[in-house]
Amino acid sequence: MEFLNLFLPVLLYIVGIILLIVLIILGIRLIKILDKVDRVVDNVENKVNSLNTAFDIIGKATDGLSLIGESFIGSLIGFVSGIFSKKNKGEEDYYE
Repeated sequence: MEFLNLFLPVLLYIVGIILLIVLIILGIRLIKILDKVDRVVDNVENKVNSLNTAFDIIGKATDGLSLIGESFIGSLIGFVSGIFSKKNKGEEDYYE
């Protein structure tokens, strides 16, 4: 019994020290991996930021095209509705 009282604490200390060393090594590796991930994220962010001007130009071009299309469609609808409203006015005069 006395042997176990001496042996178990020593065994627990050794296991604790080994666990602490393993955790320190894993922590150092995790820090290295996070540094690499940070560099990759920074690189991707720089590349995306370089494309922002192209996306802005494309956005302005599509806005301009949609404005031209809306004005063309609006004038076409006005022209067609004007034709039909004149035709309907003529028919209303005929029935009166």
